[in-house]
Amino acid sequence: MNYIVLDLEWNQPMDAQEKINEQLPFEIIEIGAVKLNSDKEQIGTFSKVVKPAVYTSMNHITRRLLNISENELDHGNGFRDVMEEFLAWCGSDYVFCTWGTLDLMELQRNMDYYGMTPIAEKPFAYYDVQKLFSLQNEDGKSRRSLEYVVDYMKLAKNEQFHRALYDACYTAEIFATFTDPYVLEKYSFDTYRIPRNKEDEIDIVFSNYAKYISREFEDKQEAIADRKVSSMRCYLCRKNIKRRIKWFCPNGKHYYGVGYCDIHQYVKFKVRMKKSQDEHVYVVKTARCITRDEFEQLNEKMEKTKLQKKLAKKKQNAAGG
Repeated sequence: MNYIVLDLEWNQPMDAQEKINEQLPFEIIEIGAVKLNSDKEQIGTFSKVVKPAVYTSMNHITRRLLNISENELDHGNGFRDVMEEFLAWCGSDYVFCTWGTLDLMELQRNMDYYGMTPIAEKPFAYYDVQKLFSLQNEDGKSRRSLEYVVDYMKLAKNEQFHRALYDACYTAEIFATFTDPYVLEKYSFDTYRIPRNKEDEIDIVFSNYAKYISREFEDKQEAIADRKVSSMRCYLCRKNIKRRIKWFCPNGKHYYGVGYCDIHQYVKFKVRMKKSQDEHVYVVKTARCITRDEFEQLNEKMEKTKLQKKLAKKKQNAAGG
């Protein structure tokens, strides 16, 4: 299997006066990629400028960031031709690696706009190198810029940033340094296309947590009512466990709960409600073991949430009376 380390540059409306195309808010104008073999050795590169068809004038921010002229864009090929060439170059057995989560989403949005066959019909695994760096060197939550990490790792800055191939080269160089199995098992899932049915749902266990990505639901209430979404099961022994903190929602988006396993003790569950492309919802649910102190902290958060809701209801009733 090869690794395709991908980077994109894109354009958007020139200014506030230019109307946004809702189907294509960001138009790809450059595709750059590095191909690594299974030993993370570079075996090829890809670099193509794309001639824009929707936003034909450069946005002022894009012009400032990229060292690319409109004349160069005018001499590029159309997106479909470049994309077909790129996919042929990728081959058949590969996994994408990107800096952050946006590139794959915009790549697929551009492909949809031109009516191209999707990369996949459901979520697929890829490596978010930005996240992996944080897992290996920081807290796993912080997200640094590419230039910050290049400086942090003392890599040679031989090329400018914000050109697709050069950024892909820097990202590939960073990715090649990751050897820890704990880090490399933490691949991400692109959810531009969410699971179509139960069979397509993602249900995976990593070394220290589990993740579930659901199919689409009509609304939040239908999602909450689903048995798999609302259940509390130990992801290590796969048994239903006692609820110690019932589901609560402190912010209208995330739901938390805690169960207790006789073997693995406290297990924290988090459910995030996300909007699908057609404004319905799907669920990303995670589970991980926590300490007694973490349980107590979450219990305090639950009690605080209950109190806030109670006070808000009293205030609403008083205003209505």
